[in-house]
Amino acid sequence: MPRLSIFLRFMPELPEVEVTRQGIAPHIEGRVLRHMVIREPRLRWPVPGDLADLCANQPLRRAERRGKYLLLHFDHGVQLVHLGMSGSLRVLPTEQAPTVHDHVDWVFDAHLLRLRDPRRFGSVLWHPHEAGPVLGHPRLAGLGIEPFDPQFSGAWLQRGIRGRGATIKALLLAGDIVVGVGNIYASESLFRARIHPSTPGHRLGRTRCDRLAEAVRATLADAIAAGGSSLRDFVHSDGGTGYFQLDSAVYGREGEPCRRCAGGIIRKQIHNQRATYYCPSCQK
Repeated sequence: MPRLSIFLRFMPELPEVEVTRQGIAPHIEGRVLRHMVIREPRLRWPVPGDLADLCANQPLRRAERRGKYLLLHFDHGVQLVHLGMSGSLRVLPTEQAPTVHDHVDWVFDAHLLRLRDPRRFGSVLWHPHEAGPVLGHPRLAGLGIEPFDPQFSGAWLQRGIRGRGATIKALLLAGDIVVGVGNIYASESLFRARIHPSTPGHRLGRTRCDRLAEAVRATLADAIAAGGSSLRDFVHSDGGTGYFQLDSAVYGREGEPCRRCAGGIIRKQIHNQRATYYCPSCQK
């Protein structure tokens, strides 16, 4: 069986996690999880000590995503898997020996799913069905709307930023209004919407909020279709690298001419220790 790998060597955002989900789902959905091997439970939050017993010989019904969490649904509960800063999930033959930093295995009949997390910022948590809907889990309850939810719109965005003086870039990254708009995608979305990243959120009217909501949705859809971003070797399930970053309009292009207005030169600023790229001519 050829090895299928999804490597993320930077903080994964919604497109990368969604590409991960799409890559592993055909290999785990509808299959019986025979057992789990938990070599290192000390991740960002400890892996529950009884998780392997709870899920042994249970069918894994489906793999979903909420924000940056992968949700593995069983009949009696849901596992919440987060890849942290450096995690990867790999579909491997059952006989594949683990190496250093391979912390958790989900073992099926013909193959296994392996979590590798050198920095141990990821997590594998459990939400039993008797605790209520998984979206009420403390790690999920405070998340904003999904960008592809039909309810996400300019009106939704305007309500979320009303009265908030933080920059629109910071508000997009916060994740409590809309999830999945990471650093690359925030810069790209604001460029598409012609909004300066330092603009205070409360200054955006409905017209600009409409443009930004559409830009967020289009940018993330394009990134998913492209397989994620290639920053620091993002490699998805077919072995290819994500190439969205190669087509970025502003991100990583400091000092280069704007591809839209031709007269502007892309600038870089540091906001809250994160790099922000924009065109001073297009985004005023």
